[in-house]
Amino acid sequence: MTSTGGPATDSAELDAVLAETVRRTGASIGALYLLAPDERLLHLHAVCGVGAEVAAPWETVTLAAPAPVTDAVREDRLVWVGSQEEMVRSYPRTAVVLPYPFALVAAPVTGVRRWGALLLMWPGTRPPYMTGREHANIASSCRRVARALEEAADRGSPPVLGGGTRVVPAGTGRPSTSPESAVADFVERLPGGSCALDLEGRFTFLSSGACELLGADAGRLLGTLPWQSLRWLDDPMYEDRYRAAVISRAPVAFTACRPPDHWLEFHLYPDASGISIRIVSAGEEPPPARVHRSAGTTAPARAGQLYQLTHLAAALTEVVGVQDVIDLVADQIMPAFGAQGLVLSAAEGGRLRITGHRGYAAETIERLDGLPLDTDLTPAGHALSTGIPAFFADREEIRRSHPQAPQISGAHAWAFLPLFISGRPVGCCVLSYDHPHEFPAEERAVMTSLAGLIAQALDRARLYDTKHELARGLQDALLPRTLPQIDGLAVAARYMPATRGMDIGGDFYDLIRLGDTAAAAVIGDVQGHNVAAAALMGQVRTAVRAHAALGATPDQVLAETNRLLADFGPDLFTSCLYARLDFARGSMTLASAGHPPPLLRLPGGDTRPLAVPPGPLLGIIPDTEFPVTEVALVPGMILALYTDGLVERPGVDLDDSINGLARHLARADDRDLDLLIDDLVSEACTTGQRADDIALLLLQHRAGTQRGHSPRGHSAAPG
Repeated sequence: MTSTGGPATDSAELDAVLAETVRRTGASIGALYLLAPDERLLHLHAVCGVGAEVAAPWETVTLAAPAPVTDAVREDRLVWVGSQEEMVRSYPRTAVVLPYPFALVAAPVTGVRRWGALLLMWPGTRPPYMTGREHANIASSCRRVARALEEAADRGSPPVLGGGTRVVPAGTGRPSTSPESAVADFVERLPGGSCALDLEGRFTFLSSGACELLGADAGRLLGTLPWQSLRWLDDPMYEDRYRAAVISRAPVAFTACRPPDHWLEFHLYPDASGISIRIVSAGEEPPPARVHRSAGTTAPARAGQLYQLTHLAAALTEVVGVQDVIDLVADQIMPAFGAQGLVLSAAEGGRLRITGHRGYAAETIERLDGLPLDTDLTPAGHALSTGIPAFFADREEIRRSHPQAPQISGAHAWAFLPLFISGRPVGCCVLSYDHPHEFPAEERAVMTSLAGLIAQALDRARLYDTKHELARGLQDALLPRTLPQIDGLAVAARYMPATRGMDIGGDFYDLIRLGDTAAAAVIGDVQGHNVAAAALMGQVRTAVRAHAALGATPDQVLAETNRLLADFGPDLFTSCLYARLDFARGSMTLASAGHPPPLLRLPGGDTRPLAVPPGPLLGIIPDTEFPVTEVALVPGMILALYTDGLVERPGVDLDDSINGLARHLARADDRDLDLLIDDLVSEACTTGQRADDIALLLLQHRAGTQRGHSPRGHSAAPG
């Protein structure tokens, strides 16, 4: 496949940089991924050292997917994977679809903006570390690629994405090799050699001995794929051995039977220009433990398609909500099968309700949405009622059974894939094409298998969305919608759910009016991110409010709440910090139940964590005491109460993280608390990914002022 990636000069420059990087670093394979304008997808723009068919399963990669190339772009860092064992530990999904020994590096390509990433692969025999020279070469190449892309963009000819992958010959940018030297290379690789394949897997050379052993002449075989021109090699295992040689750059051997009973040994010797193969006769009997017989007479799917199915299946297991399923089908499954249109519908109340679509006009979707399951307008209803996929290669074929269907969508070919779970219809996935499209038996088999996985993912996602909606409704009902206006106090609050799990949690905050001259601020964190955590959070917040309203001191509030939770016997831990502000006395008293220390910023800018000796977490020890700390209330001072999601980072000491937040608060502009709280959150959440939810409450003592806030960020917040 090739793309029209801009003028030839622009593509040639990128090709030359990629090929030179592969040669200079000694890599066996190089690839350039470019970021889509919406920054949700990475497109494989060019590869060197491997054919486009081998790279097909990874033509598009969702930026949120866990993979070396996406981590490099998201986190703007070089990602090194030195062995297959490290790949299994760090990127299990990638290891499943690339089960070969190799080393890999992914480096971000960044200039005036994020362009994408450069991917390089080496055989597994290389040392499992990078030298300083290699690191410098890769960084230099990334800068050159970024400059080439920026210059092309300045000329108004940036690379076009989504048009296919460019295959860059390893010799690009240097004099081409003569046919005589190519033959010499072959002889050097395989003394008395038999045949050679290019990196696409096609025959480029055959000796007379090879033709005799294979039972075909060179004219019939040259330029063909072995598993297509020699039907007895049409087995996924043999194609997989070729892929193993191309990717690992290591010798591979296997045994195959040429009918009726002539066994041959194939020894593959790969390098950057192709594969040399030595073929020897193994006699009439198969060697022990090296035989692979193809079961049955049905032609198996291509190994590449099987890997593609495995790759997409792994991706489907990680989707969460219905929108995630729609995005994955549109961003990865549509390009994998070359489709230009998608309609994904769910079976609800005897009708087909469209849950997502791509490539269709709004009026078309409006006409299709809500059709009864027994509709004759499109084949979707018939496919759902029978459970049998329907494939139409052209408009005439679909017109014979459903005359109106071609006029509705304007497409020229369709695949209607019914989605079933244990015999129960879930919905229908329709892939459409702008041109006539034949559906070979192998492609139909892969599509049908994938439909089952989509059905499971969609059913699971709908259940998740239902639970999520209920849980978020519960949480929103428990968190305060507005904070009271209290004379002498300016406040700002923010709650941000975790980006993993159910996007809900047990973090909470509250501000309580205690008469005309006092107020209480509370913040807490219930362990977990589920309905149970949200429910317990509501109980804790209610208990704290009740005891605070009775005039209890901070230590008494925590002690009484602790006794109540201990009686409940919850399985979850709860931390809590309670602060009572007495404006008449000019003092503030605090008590903590295992909660991170608040930050105190004085009017001069001096900021430090406030030493509040913590008692045990709530609900563990029925009768316990909570130490009390008292500080003076000074006009202009700021108190920051937060949960650990704001400061906890993998590999970073918690005290260092808290001190870092204190330094940032000391430097920040405090004239607008809403802007200040946005600044603190964005500083702590630079990656956009949060394993824990966050609650943050800012209080500023402003004598003689009256200001209240509606807390923002329950459903969305910056950072």
